[in-house]
Amino acid sequence: MSSSEKHADSLPDDLDPNYGADEYQIPNNDRRKLAGYLYLLTGIVSVSLFLICRNSPLVNEGFLVAGIGIWVFGIYNFLAATKCKIDERQALQIAEEKIGFRIGPCSAQLMWRGLRSRPVWRILAYSSEPIPKQRAVLLIDANTKGIHESVVEENPEDWDFSTKQTT
Repeated sequence: MSSSEKHADSLPDDLDPNYGADEYQIPNNDRRKLAGYLYLLTGIVSVSLFLICRNSPLVNEGFLVAGIGIWVFGIYNFLAATKCKIDERQALQIAEEKIGFRIGPCSAQLMWRGLRSRPVWRILAYSSEPIPKQRAVLLIDANTKGIHESVVEENPEDWDFSTKQTT
């Protein structure tokens, strides 16, 4: 057996298209509840230390102020813990129903919106013709499946490369 037969040409694992091709999990704001419990517990401990050890030289009013602040932030974490109920495929299906044309090239991006950091899918979609005639941008709530904003228009971009001159 020659040395060329022993060494086969192969891709490293990180360049192999099947490497790490498991189902992608969308990050969920629902995990904020765990942080909320920890903040509430820390706030309660801090306020309790102030109430129990108020005459100690190691404990002052800062424990009370910090405890209340941490406790308020813990409550905010519970209010912002919104579950992301749809993935990008479902968001694209909702978008296709709303905009009225078959989607071709598109992009879906998960973003967070507002004070409570609500999960929202931002969809940029073009119609499915070889040279897209229409395009749309939509914001779809990932929790309620409602559409926040929608803009559908004729595609102003020139995608016809056959008529362009090269210099």
